Amino acid sequence: MSYKTGAELTEEARGRIREVTPAEVAAMRERGEKAVYLDVREPNEWNLGRIPGAVFLPRGQLESKVEDSVPRDAKVVIYCARGNRSALAADTLQQMGYEDVASMSGGFQQWAMEDREVES
Repeated sequence: MSYKTGAELTEEARGRIREVTPAEVAAMRERGEKAVYLDVREPNEWNLGRIPGAVFLPRGQLESKVEDSVPRDAKVVIYCARGNRSALAADTLQQMGYEDVASMSGGFQQWAMEDREVES
């Protein structure tokens, strides 16, 4: 049996999903586009700051709890710290029937480095 690394799984997921940059996400927010900004980081990361109005759902709870928090017909932008967990999460949501899903490349780290609005 052939095994894959975590990096390989993440890259495969990236091939199946759409990624958006922090600049594109900021532009969406400025235009007032209705979207769910889904933060899949861990609680200690969430507590350090987040995109204003984001929904918090750690990656480890995604499959079991997302349907309670995010409607299937919603536009969803998922982010994590650097864009790896969010790529896997976007792939998972697509498999669960969510159609308008994107992962934010660079994650919250890039968002903050670009001096975008942060809620604490």
